Amino acid sequence: MSYSNYICKLSFVIMFMISMIMFIGGLFLLLSKLVYFCEWELLMFNSSSIYFSVLMDFKSILFMSLVLFISSLVILYSNTYMFGDSSLDRFVIIVLMFVFSMMMMIISPNLISILLGWDGLGLVSYCLVIYYQNEYSYSAGMLTAMSNRVGDVGLLISIAWMLNCGSWNFYYYMEVDKMEFSMISMMVMLAAMTKSAQIPFSSWLPAAMAAPTPVSALVHSSTLVTAGVYLLIRFFSLLEGMGMLWFISMIGCLTMLMAGVMANLENDLKKIIAMSTLSQLGLMMTTIGLGMVDLAFFHLLTHAIFSALLFLCAGVIIHNLNGLQDIRGMGCLVNMPMISVCFNVSNLALCGMPFLAGFYSKDLILEKFLMSNMNMIMFLMVFISTGLTVMYSFRLVYYTMSSEFNFFCYHGIGDGEWGMILPMMLMTVLAVMGGSILSWVIMENLEMICLSMSYKMLTMIVSMVGGILGYELSKLEGFTSFELMKFYKLVNFLGSMWNMPYISTQVLSKYPLELGYNLIKVFEGGWMEELGGQGIFKFIKMYSMGMQLNQLSDFSIFLMSFYFWFILIAMSLLI
Repeated sequence: MSYSNYICKLSFVIMFMISMIMFIGGLFLLLSKLVYFCEWELLMFNSSSIYFSVLMDFKSILFMSLVLFISSLVILYSNTYMFGDSSLDRFVIIVLMFVFSMMMMIISPNLISILLGWDGLGLVSYCLVIYYQNEYSYSAGMLTAMSNRVGDVGLLISIAWMLNCGSWNFYYYMEVDKMEFSMISMMVMLAAMTKSAQIPFSSWLPAAMAAPTPVSALVHSSTLVTAGVYLLIRFFSLLEGMGMLWFISMIGCLTMLMAGVMANLENDLKKIIAMSTLSQLGLMMTTIGLGMVDLAFFHLLTHAIFSALLFLCAGVIIHNLNGLQDIRGMGCLVNMPMISVCFNVSNLALCGMPFLAGFYSKDLILEKFLMSNMNMIMFLMVFISTGLTVMYSFRLVYYTMSSEFNFFCYHGIGDGEWGMILPMMLMTVLAVMGGSILSWVIMENLEMICLSMSYKMLTMIVSMVGGILGYELSKLEGFTSFELMKFYKLVNFLGSMWNMPYISTQVLSKYPLELGYNLIKVFEGGWMEELGGQGIFKFIKMYSMGMQLNQLSDFSIFLMSFYFWFILIAMSLLI
């Protein structure tokens, strides 16, 4: 056994065992209604103390358990997926650093240690995005890092602002006057929007698909992008006191709609799944904005399961098709039966198929939406986005599973190696049973949902219409890329996240660069040259040449001096 294989298998065993222990501990804390708050004094200097705090309640422990479970399976999957990679051990160590940063952020009630975990997530995700060293990966990594730095600055401002309060433990201020924390709430909301890729910071998430597929399964589906949602869940009472929830729900609705439209026009397999993740993040944000925090946390857990499974299936498909990611080149992938089952189960869970993981959280969220005082615009955006989710899922199924053999597909592909299939089968079992288990445990205070028959059937009708449209439009010859070229500007606008990548990159860099060029031209190459270095040089050169000329003609100087002093003496005698 090589050194990298040993690291992979040891990491898998340890993380899997810790995950099981934490799951049991989370259930115990939930059923016992216990919260443990631990604080260690690291340093004491006069009256100043530095503490390390840990908050252990059922939310943090269950979330840590799920993150460790997915991470262990992703590392086991990577051992086969990245076989032959010369730096696999380095890859695994970076992933472990990422998991450690995530743990630091989850269990901490202290803004300082939250920032350590938060910045660790940003830095390590940058290292993972640029893992394949090419120009596209470098630009994607830079966009990811710079977008997340905006949120990091928000957290830094929050830390500076909390100096007025006496402690950085936000848990102490949940029941005090909320208006004192208006700046902190806004900065935390900004940080959450950047990390969870909400509008207008959405462009980094599809760009981050330049990372290896196991990284996408872990980082860009269940951990990094959900960190912002988790932070808002923790700071919910402060946001509620500020009256900022309407803004969060509106941003979430816009993100859902934008991601759903783009996924239906995208042809890259990984980017379609990234858009599905972005759409579900928008749904979580909208749920938080309407005050349903426990439901948002429930959907966060169930979404992490089937979204990670979708990425793992996509990785095997890409691996078996020699790196092909365009869905138009796929087709009839039922030759991979195990992969097909896992892929379809995760797709149906994403759509909210009854009795799969996504159904228990998503259907409940939509029914609670119908009971809330939501305006008509948000109502339309939420249910249109739900239909679009089913639409791109069935489009994906059509292109990969049911269509004929296309450009790159051929008979006899097979499922691949068991090192990749085994983690996917474990995740599939969780995608089938996880939603029901979590709903039985977390949803202990059952509420009666009283809706009319038309409202009760609305979610099912919207999903069925979306699925039929997605499948039928994919089969239409008029809905091909060649026909869509007639509406190039509209398709380009909708398919490029409403021009957000251009705004995040070219627009932000164009005007500062133009301003810098004009300043250099006017000042450095203009007035500053005349009045600065070049002007002083010319002045000194001119006078030095004059002095040299005078020093070379000594007789004329003495004669002129004699006449000058003679005139002065004569004038003084006459006076």
